[in-house]
Amino acid sequence: MSRSVIKTWGLGKEYQVGERGPGYETLRDTLSNYFKPGSSHVKINQEKIWAVKDVAFEVQQGEIIGIIGKNGAGKSTLLKMLSRITEPTEGKAEIHGRVGSLLEVGSGFHLELTGRENIFLNGAILGMSKKEIAGKFDAIVDFAEVSRFIDTPVKFYSSGMYMRLGFAVAAFMETEILLIDEVLAVGDAAFQKKCLGRIGNIAQGGRTIFFVSHNMSAVKNLCHRVLLFEQGKMLLDTNADEAVARYLDQHITQGAVADEAQCAKNVIGKAQGFSESLRYLEIALLNKGGKSVDHFFSDEPIDVAVTYQCLHPVSDLWITVQIVDEDNQPILISNNVDEKKEFEFYKREAGIYKSLCRVEPDLLGEKQFYVSVHLSSSTTERIVLNKILKFLVQFKGYNNIHDDFTKNAYLRPHFKWETQRLQK
Repeated sequence: MSRSVIKTWGLGKEYQVGERGPGYETLRDTLSNYFKPGSSHVKINQEKIWAVKDVAFEVQQGEIIGIIGKNGAGKSTLLKMLSRITEPTEGKAEIHGRVGSLLEVGSGFHLELTGRENIFLNGAILGMSKKEIAGKFDAIVDFAEVSRFIDTPVKFYSSGMYMRLGFAVAAFMETEILLIDEVLAVGDAAFQKKCLGRIGNIAQGGRTIFFVSHNMSAVKNLCHRVLLFEQGKMLLDTNADEAVARYLDQHITQGAVADEAQCAKNVIGKAQGFSESLRYLEIALLNKGGKSVDHFFSDEPIDVAVTYQCLHPVSDLWITVQIVDEDNQPILISNNVDEKKEFEFYKREAGIYKSLCRVEPDLLGEKQFYVSVHLSSSTTERIVLNKILKFLVQFKGYNNIHDDFTKNAYLRPHFKWETQRLQK
């Protein structure tokens, strides 16, 4: 039977914004202000903000909790309170078990100590005996791939070595609760995959994990439960699919992609530093009636309409349309190559043009997708609009058959099937 390992009540952290008060002045500040005409004291900015406000939740042993939200939403502050690095302004958190944390690259390392010494120091801080740490030592060093430099002070490590050792120490020490904050934001793809595999192994061992990340695929693969934060408040405590979908909606409507989408309705080439020869005017998603929409059924066509301007004649215009997922991984790619002429590109005189790329019916599964567009020629640099539009596809089913097993695939094409009876 699982037991509660973390419970919070009205947890909050307030910070003061602005200039330092008199209590934080240096001697130079004090003398400088003393001799300034009319300056008898330092003005203090009384503005305060709540980095985290009124957060309450309960976590059972063995749960993997994802925490998502935009930068500044309060995710890292929450983990710092749970790891006892930061004291809450209000509320309280009840924690049962030892807490290991990787809140930043190599957190807890002493720069003057060697890798070996830092491993034993971190283990001792967690309350582990020297024998326990020694039993984990080889696994930590092998995972971090720093055996050659284990007796070198970590101040001489590269950022990659520093990060690998930091993660390995946090992941292999025997703690009941592990807090991980954006460990996948740095490092190469191979190491990220290695980290995800290790986190999965930890979860199978029954340890409780808090996982903060902007990698939505990793969150959905690892976490069954996700907390969504915005401006210090917890908006949702739900399953991964629902939380990620809500986060992406916020990101599109409020974030950088929305800014690009708004710009796409104007002449944006010069403003964005694009080519002086080619400019986007508008990108739109059209249904079979020619109306601009962001929701389609799987059995209807989707037209990606790209309106652009050629300021000068272009001999080889290349338009590429990509359908991508939330991590910007291509699902489909198409360009305007004329198949009859093989790889000859279209010519354009100066003027305004509108090109349509049709995604045929019965191709996409029930997912949220995004459109990226590339416009280029041999004489101009490529003009890229990443994830400029988003749209949702609802799978309608074939012959009134709609099963949960297949509806979530990225592609759900209506292939031709044939069956022959080979014998009675």
